[in-house]
Amino acid sequence: MGYTTQGFKASAVSAGLKKNGALDLCLIYSEKAATAAGVFTTNLVKAAPVLLSMEHIRDGKARAIVANAGNANACSGPRGMRGARKTAELVSRSLGILPEEVLVASTGVIGEPLDMNLVSNAIALLAESLGPDGLQDAAKAIMTTDSFSKMARFEGAVDGRPYKITGMAKGAGMIMPDMATMLSFILTDISIDAASLQAALLEGVEKTFNRTTVDGDTSTNDTVFALANGMAGNGPLSQGDLMEFTRGLTLVMDDLARMIARDGEGATKFVTVELKGAASAHDALQGARTIANSALVKTAIYGRDPNWGRIMAALGRAGISMDESATDICVDDVQIVKGGLGCGKKAEKTAAKRMEKDSFVISIDMHLGTFAEKIYTCDLSHEYVSINADYRT
Repeated sequence: MGYTTQGFKASAVSAGLKKNGALDLCLIYSEKAATAAGVFTTNLVKAAPVLLSMEHIRDGKARAIVANAGNANACSGPRGMRGARKTAELVSRSLGILPEEVLVASTGVIGEPLDMNLVSNAIALLAESLGPDGLQDAAKAIMTTDSFSKMARFEGAVDGRPYKITGMAKGAGMIMPDMATMLSFILTDISIDAASLQAALLEGVEKTFNRTTVDGDTSTNDTVFALANGMAGNGPLSQGDLMEFTRGLTLVMDDLARMIARDGEGATKFVTVELKGAASAHDALQGARTIANSALVKTAIYGRDPNWGRIMAALGRAGISMDESATDICVDDVQIVKGGLGCGKKAEKTAAKRMEKDSFVISIDMHLGTFAEKIYTCDLSHEYVSINADYRT
């Protein structure tokens, strides 16, 4: 099963926006008018492409996505908005569609003007290079500090008619989106109305991208787009069909979210923080998120140190209901805290061995209720500091 999806074409080129000459500009095009949905950063500082795409997607329709890496086109004032609009106009002319049918996304350094000469010179080549096998190149073109491109897929059927969902994402730093990740584009050939697609996207984002953190920073450019072109030829979706589609969409985003946490800048460990027995849904999420974002917890993970005191301290400052004497903590299947007290050096030594793995689970049971949550995260290493200290140079 490849990453092609019926009716979608893509291409990518090196426009010169990245310093290393790698692919940095991509175009995704639907041969038919597509239903469109989007989720955007909640950061009050929004990049020009975010503001423009929020405007263009209001009618629930789109035909193309154009995205660049190497420059965020954020904090760029009126010039940045003119650049985003010009990008959409150039794509529309090349494809013979309306500018309002073009969604724009950018990622990279904040506060630097986007070189529109480079973008303008590359748009025609992008349009000429479109092909059904171009999605993998597009996934590479949106990478910044990512160490690998991220793609996922799902296949389903409605009334015997098969459909596909294909997703791509980029993100390794500035990741704790309160809506999405840095960039993610999801394509499907199912026929679905805009309201249902938006509802399914929001539900999936909440369960996946909103449960991912690398460093606790939400970007100015966070964007998720979903396009559905209807070329699967299915009829109206039943409630069961819609539930299955939402499940598939969520599975695609969950795979991408895991990849983002695993690829956290400088990360050596992928960690799932599971918190159960919380007194409320809010407490479960807030507790898990506080642990996952704790620099002290994350550095202990990097050092393979089951320093459960840091986890307890994070819970204690999370602003949630907590009874220290009722709290249990495990690393995978190894219990290191029972009833708020450590289980001894032998247990910690065994837990430390579990923490040598590339992937493991830190689980906490509050024993205060029935609510549970999970957060995907990673460790915090020396390399994270090096990457971000040198990011602009």
